[in-house]
Amino acid sequence: MKLTILGCYAATPRTFTNPTSQVLEIKNRLFLIDCGEGTQVQLRKNKIKFSKINHIFISHLHGDHFFGLVGLVSTFSLLNRTTDLHIYGPEGIKDIILLQLKLSNAWTNYGLFFHELKSLDSEIVYEDEKVVVKTIPLKHRVYTNGFLFEEKVGERKLNVVAVQQHKIETCYYQNIKNGRDITLEDGTIIPNKALTFDPDAAKSYAFCSDTIYHEAVIPIIKNVDVLYHESTFLQSEEALAKKTFHSTAQEAALIAQKATVKQLILGHYSTRYDSISLFKAEAESIFPFVLLADDGKTFEF
Repeated sequence: MKLTILGCYAATPRTFTNPTSQVLEIKNRLFLIDCGEGTQVQLRKNKIKFSKINHIFISHLHGDHFFGLVGLVSTFSLLNRTTDLHIYGPEGIKDIILLQLKLSNAWTNYGLFFHELKSLDSEIVYEDEKVVVKTIPLKHRVYTNGFLFEEKVGERKLNVVAVQQHKIETCYYQNIKNGRDITLEDGTIIPNKALTFDPDAAKSYAFCSDTIYHEAVIPIIKNVDVLYHESTFLQSEEALAKKTFHSTAQEAALIAQKATVKQLILGHYSTRYDSISLFKAEAESIFPFVLLADDGKTFEF
């Protein structure tokens, strides 16, 4: 599981910081999460292939989370894309993007599919044979979702030494990896656990931005491997955080602690602070496993 931060600062872009956008690579799938202004430039800087992005998840309709979307959609056309593109986001995102395309007479030459979200409960919005994506309802000034990405448990691993000892033919290997027992010619049943090893543990990633401190997310993100949680302010600006429906670094750490996540990544920093290290110090007073997002930074788990 690999996470590339394209942008992780709040509000407006600056010459050296970018608004929210990130790419999650999980089970060989590439998912773009939020698409703030300048996302396609950051994709190029980080050498991420545009053609590998088939699914885009937009948390909410504040500009610093989706103003880069129509530009990316248009660039895909200029690159002669033919693969379908799926966009998941709040109700209204389809009208916004299609109006811009309509008025600029810039229709796509590929399938563009919108999956508009309006449920206040967590729901599955994407699923294939290896990955499932659920919404994490957040509490912000407008309708907002985070997203939970979960690997499905893979097939069991073949114990090559064991299958060779029992002289099992290779044509049965896939059945063994699928969890089946094997019956030998003499009628002896070899249990699957004697022929395989457990699969790798399934990984999970939760993206939570933007939101006020909101304990309702805890059951949804319980025990995730990695939690990205917005930390727009420090605790000294707690009143401002509540007023703007954002979180402090301390509050993000409390959510991580109560959800017993394995790793917390902070982001969505207000640019009023001189150093983002202040966010890490504050969060670590509550929860010990804290990393700081920053533009261009990559995490591998």
